[in-house]
Amino acid sequence: MPRLRWPDLRNARDLGGLATAGGGRIRERALIRTDNHGRLDADGIAAVRAYGVSRVVDLRWEWEAARYPSPLAGDERYRLVPACFDLTGDEDIPADSYRLMLDASRERMAAALTAIAEAPPGGVVVHCHGGRDRTGVVVALALRLAGVPAEAVAGDYALTEASPAATMANTLAHLDAKYGGAEEYLIGSGLAQAHLTAIRSRLT
Repeated sequence: MPRLRWPDLRNARDLGGLATAGGGRIRERALIRTDNHGRLDADGIAAVRAYGVSRVVDLRWEWEAARYPSPLAGDERYRLVPACFDLTGDEDIPADSYRLMLDASRERMAAALTAIAEAPPGGVVVHCHGGRDRTGVVVALALRLAGVPAEAVAGDYALTEASPAATMANTLAHLDAKYGGAEEYLIGSGLAQAHLTAIRSRLT
């Protein structure tokens, strides 16, 4: 998974090259994960465009995007698709997994995956603020749909600073135990079957 030296991004990498259970690999320049784009200058924006990016999926909350606007917000490639319910402070948030995010944000997760599925041909950039939590879960769902084993998904997650592989491994174990896996979770959350097919076709 090559790290991308896009100017002013600290956590950008292409998911291309990850092996799938069927013997294939995730395509390069198909799915890219980054941190927020607030620091991007003209050179950084040019690098994103030169990479063949056709869609930028911003997973932040509306208030985050308003307070810290993306320099790409006016671009036709940009979509704001908040992936998580906004925390009130009353939730018992587990420190070792994202199971609360999965359980409480099902429709939002389906909307984020729909944005990936419906993107024009080209690369899809997924980001939140730090490119770890919300980005990690959405990317994990996409990779599991494409057949990347859970251990490899957790290994990719761990490439982000302060992101123990066990956190994602526990999240995916919860996904399998409670919902039967990524496909069942997303269909039950409102994702269309055609979108599942589109994501697999895009990534592999």
